[in-house]
Amino acid sequence: MTEAEGAVRTSAARRSGVFYGWWIVAATAALQGLFSALFWQSYGAYVVLLRDEFGWSKTMLSTAYSFAQAESGTIGPVTGVLLDRFGPRAVMRAGVIIAATGLMLFSQVQSPLFFFVTFIMIAIGAGMAGFLAATTSIVNWFERKRSTAIGLVTAGFALGGMAVPITVQLLETFGWRATAFGSGVAVLALGLPLVQIVRHRPGPYGHHPDGIAPGDPRHAAHAAARTHAGVDFSLRQALHTPAFWFIALGHGSALVIVSAVQVHTVAHVKESLGDSLAGASGVITLMTMLQFTGTLTGGWLGDHINKRVLVVACMVMHASGILLLAHATGFAMVAGFCVLHGLAWGIRGPQMTAIRADYFGAASFGSIMGISMIIVMIGSVSGPIVAGVLYDTTGSYVRGFEILATVALVGSLFFVASTRPAAPGAST
Repeated sequence: MTEAEGAVRTSAARRSGVFYGWWIVAATAALQGLFSALFWQSYGAYVVLLRDEFGWSKTMLSTAYSFAQAESGTIGPVTGVLLDRFGPRAVMRAGVIIAATGLMLFSQVQSPLFFFVTFIMIAIGAGMAGFLAATTSIVNWFERKRSTAIGLVTAGFALGGMAVPITVQLLETFGWRATAFGSGVAVLALGLPLVQIVRHRPGPYGHHPDGIAPGDPRHAAHAAARTHAGVDFSLRQALHTPAFWFIALGHGSALVIVSAVQVHTVAHVKESLGDSLAGASGVITLMTMLQFTGTLTGGWLGDHINKRVLVVACMVMHASGILLLAHATGFAMVAGFCVLHGLAWGIRGPQMTAIRADYFGAASFGSIMGISMIIVMIGSVSGPIVAGVLYDTTGSYVRGFEILATVALVGSLFFVASTRPAAPGAST
């Protein structure tokens, strides 16, 4: 699609009476949901089936997931630069094609090496078409309602988790190979049209952030509500602030638990409570229903109250939830984990992006977020590996989950310290 064709389509959307930014939110949320349902949140079920077929250890299967997270973090800076230079749509289009190809090749896995190669392909593609690209567009289209918009995009991931039972049913009915190949086809067929809706910045299309033009009566109040209005940090300037590093360390601490939960919850519930694969996978559905509720609530809360207060509370909830899961002896304790972890994940998620955009502006957001992902990657990588290694060593997830809970509590202190930086050039 050419720029002119895009402008015509965007103008048509304006005449519909709906701010075009909301169409971008809907499209990127749908894409997050697609990847979530077909792979990321259903990977726990793949772990069970791959282990049954090949006899691979949980350490190996966890390491593959962690390598995928590491690959996403490693290419984060490159993706960030590409996003700022070429815009989200071009980067996301390439990502959809790579991820779809990876899924189709994944269906042909026969060896650990090929398993790792295809898994990393999926991770690279999903990363390029994922949350970083989506939010690079969103932070340009929204200012006053930024947390709400990001929350709705995150809600797409949660909705995908709620659809995991459908993926599990496909796995049990058609097998993991056919399901993986079909998932690749679905990503290609649905993902490419969704990506075409995305736009980088509102200005070239005659729009303004939040749909509020300078002549609009709401504009004065809108401008007054903005902190550091018009101030954007360069990547270099952001890197010289303590807030950049504290937010990245806190974010990584949160993902220690999030990534471990995605890989190991189904296996833990199935083994410790003697549940079926479908029943254990239902825990993911319940958890993501709570995550979905949290994203909607958290988006609104983040636009109205202090984001750091929300995040610190969520880190304590993450830690408490995984301790409940570690020592669960019945469904009530598992449900308690779902409530605490799901709500914390949902409420905290939008704040991770919104607080960076609030602090550092939108001009270099892709690059700033991309560099952050190097630090965040450490949490994503270490969580599943720690839990998997300690399980293979002790025969239990308890010790590993306890360690991860401690990391999350320490991470809350990083957010306490992440106060807003002074504007570039301001006296201190």
